[in-house]
Amino acid sequence: MKTEFDLIVIGGGPGGYVAALRGAQLGLRTALIEKDDQLGGTCLLRGCIPTKALLHAAEVWRLCSKGARTFGIQVPEATFDWGKIQKRRSLATVKGSKGVALLLAEAEVTVLRGHGRLEGPGQVRVEGEDVPHWITAPKIILATGSTPAGLPGVEVDGDRILNSDHLLACQEVPASMIVLGAGAVGVELASVMQSFGCRVTLVEMENQVLPLEDADCAGEVAQALKRQGMKVHTGTKAREIETTADGVKCILDDRASGVRTEVEAAVLLAAVGRRPATRDLGLDTVDVVVDRRGYLQVDSAMQTPQQGLYAIGDIVPTPQLAHVASHEALVAVNHAAGQTVVPVRYNRVPSCTYSHPEVASVGLTEAAATAAGHLVSCGRFPFSALGKASILNEPRGFIKVISDQESGRVLGVHMVGARVTEMIAAATTAFGFGADLETWSEVIHPHPTLSEALGEALLAAVGRPLHGGGA
Repeated sequence: MKTEFDLIVIGGGPGGYVAALRGAQLGLRTALIEKDDQLGGTCLLRGCIPTKALLHAAEVWRLCSKGARTFGIQVPEATFDWGKIQKRRSLATVKGSKGVALLLAEAEVTVLRGHGRLEGPGQVRVEGEDVPHWITAPKIILATGSTPAGLPGVEVDGDRILNSDHLLACQEVPASMIVLGAGAVGVELASVMQSFGCRVTLVEMENQVLPLEDADCAGEVAQALKRQGMKVHTGTKAREIETTADGVKCILDDRASGVRTEVEAAVLLAAVGRRPATRDLGLDTVDVVVDRRGYLQVDSAMQTPQQGLYAIGDIVPTPQLAHVASHEALVAVNHAAGQTVVPVRYNRVPSCTYSHPEVASVGLTEAAATAAGHLVSCGRFPFSALGKASILNEPRGFIKVISDQESGRVLGVHMVGARVTEMIAAATTAFGFGADLETWSEVIHPHPTLSEALGEALLAAVGRPLHGGGA
């Protein structure tokens, strides 16, 4: 028995459920297939939301255990209950998932539980608890997301050697931990565990933590993590990883000096990236191109070579960010429905890391701008010069504006410090509208706020620093 739809979406994450909602808004009879018990995908269930819930708990703990006395407030014998912290993390995901389910129900999207597999153009087999059945639609969107990448030759057992899924659900804070990979996931989870007393060794093969961020921001974060007691190794490769009776140990090779160090810890977290979740998706039954890393190739409308078949989110070679997947969903559905399509402008996508301190950016790094042939000008302003930062006792960090000297065009904005993941939206808006440096520098920022640092950095970039900012 086959059921006909106008649009089928496989995957219920921030790409998939947004695609289904948009399809329903445009009058398409839409079905969403999700294999998990809950809707929301990796971001909501095992990624963005639970991680940020733990990060906020860590921030509250730092304030109560150490920082409150700075403000004249005594918190005697502060303690934390990891079980309750984890319960709150779980509640955040459950609440979010129920919200997604409600939105889809109100939009009259048909939600099918089970594994969706392509059975040729326009056809999907749904395998769930009930008898498998087939559904058809002229338009299909693949939004199956990603899973944590493993370590070659090493078993991620969930006991001693963990991935991010395991660590987020851990029943107690490990006494010590080696984190392999200092991208956003590795740095955020290292920051959480370090805050709650875990002794963390952070290892990154590239020459800086947060390899995709501006080098100045990465350097500021690395120094902050070291001040917090974390051991940070960059330009370092881990090898000979093995479990022991008490935990795990590995050999670290410094790529520049050749110095070899043995480190041990209770657990090891593999945070070395994510891989597209396309296993048993039936890609061999349709006309698609898959690169050597497993990503599907799509055009600017997110369509594969198979007409009517689209792919979005972590299974295509674009930034693995929830907000990117959601915007790719809108592009795909609009094209599928014959609407006007505005391709995603990936050079204007904001990026955030919710560590302590936070990092946020949009546009080119200084190194990338220089490599692209721009004659670069940089304006920079430290939070230490702001009244609001002093009030919050968060003086560390800065905002950096990168522009082209010849055209005056802003090329990138980079932030590190308190609350910058909230402030990057203002920069992204102006950047997205193509505001030139001179015009943007005239924008008034309220006082006293942390956002004043952006205004001051812009003034520094045009050569008119007001309160001591500079290049």
